[in-house]
Amino acid sequence: MAAVKKQLVLNAFVEMCSGHQSPGLWRHPDDHSHEFGDVKHWTELAKLLEDANFHGIFIADVLGGYDVYNESLDAAIRSGAQWPVNEPLAVVSAMAAATKSIGFGVTVSTTYEQPYHLARRLSTVDHLTNGRLGWNIVTSYLDSAARNMGFKEQLQHDERYAQAEEFVKVMYKLFESSWRDDAVVLDREKGVYTLPDRVREIDHRGKYFTVPGPHICQPSPQRTPLLLQAGTSRAGKLFAAQNAEAIFVSAHAPAVCAKSIAEIREIAKTQFGRDPSNIKVLALVTPILGRTEEEAQAKLADYRKYASLEGALALFCGWTGIDLGKYGDEEELRQVESNAVRSTVEGYARFSPGTSKWTKHTVAEHVSIGGNGPIIVGTPAQVADGLATWVEEADVDGFNFAYALFPQSFKDIIGLLLPELRSRGLFWDGYAVPGGTYRENFYGQRGQRGPLHEHVASTYRWRAGVDARDHTIPK
Repeated sequence: MAAVKKQLVLNAFVEMCSGHQSPGLWRHPDDHSHEFGDVKHWTELAKLLEDANFHGIFIADVLGGYDVYNESLDAAIRSGAQWPVNEPLAVVSAMAAATKSIGFGVTVSTTYEQPYHLARRLSTVDHLTNGRLGWNIVTSYLDSAARNMGFKEQLQHDERYAQAEEFVKVMYKLFESSWRDDAVVLDREKGVYTLPDRVREIDHRGKYFTVPGPHICQPSPQRTPLLLQAGTSRAGKLFAAQNAEAIFVSAHAPAVCAKSIAEIREIAKTQFGRDPSNIKVLALVTPILGRTEEEAQAKLADYRKYASLEGALALFCGWTGIDLGKYGDEEELRQVESNAVRSTVEGYARFSPGTSKWTKHTVAEHVSIGGNGPIIVGTPAQVADGLATWVEEADVDGFNFAYALFPQSFKDIIGLLLPELRSRGLFWDGYAVPGGTYRENFYGQRGQRGPLHEHVASTYRWRAGVDARDHTIPK
């Protein structure tokens, strides 16, 4: 642990569904994840995590069901594998009203939104949360979502990212360039609410979007919400290097993503002039903690009794696009003809060598608790050592903690793990800017409400006192 100097950024990783990364655990008598439709479920979580000084709550989302396994939604519907799923942005204001400092990162796809409409919704919530909103930018990956949005299938992967590139430029124009910082004057004597010469059209005309503007919302506390992103493909890395302030990675071992993380940081520095250390990488981890190793292992054994292998297969097949339903129960997946199946399973086998034969059922067991990320089982010291390995080997800056049981897993993290991390100097004692924006607390810099000066979004900012003729909206 001596080599680890970073103070970790810690988020809770949730979705408005039952179980999330651990399908079937909603059946456990101590789990309350099925209560996700109750607003108190979310406000109590927010208060619990803020009292423990978590940086944020990272809310995942999908727009379609996991229907790749056996070419059917049945497995997901029956097991509750991210089905049903409610819309996450709707609950953020309630959580913010119950708290003062914790941030909220919400997943919204660029593929199935119009930027003008989304900018309005995000600015509204940034206002209502006093600047504590983050936007997790995704391009979506489920064909079921595309069909429900009126398409036969998804756009090709790289085209989704090309569309996303234009999408975020429109958002920067709306958030940063459409209104001058001091446009709203509220002059009661003259009866002037906003000065018209401080609001302008953005007149965007591109391949995918035509948005004349202006933005319908006045500048919110952050103007541009904190920008999060997940994706380590070639196109995803280029997008992240330019736009992301935080990057979410999910892999079963640090070696799987270490190269991608290094490449993103290098691209950010050489192509976009950013300080690589200002891009914070957060890894998915599911800690299972006990006061003794035996207690932690007993918890894991208990959880496995409730895990749904059917639900795990639904999730795995949706994530990879590979239908494992086509393979026999005892078929060795490292020997199949499909390179996609073989390479994926070889990746699991490489980092979990204890499994002698990789069938669809052993794959399901592997992902049924913790999803596509590792579980770290043990005492607080052992789990902290496991997290340190990720920091040392993959250069991550923090973690998105998933749960096995809701909310007990988070209570275990708070009661057992956080004191250990604090004793090692790896986690703060309180918010850097109490009552501040998500970005201020994320970077630990009071007054840093908008994107850093080096970030591309800052070039769009129409600042107070600057005449429109002296600030050209970037193309």
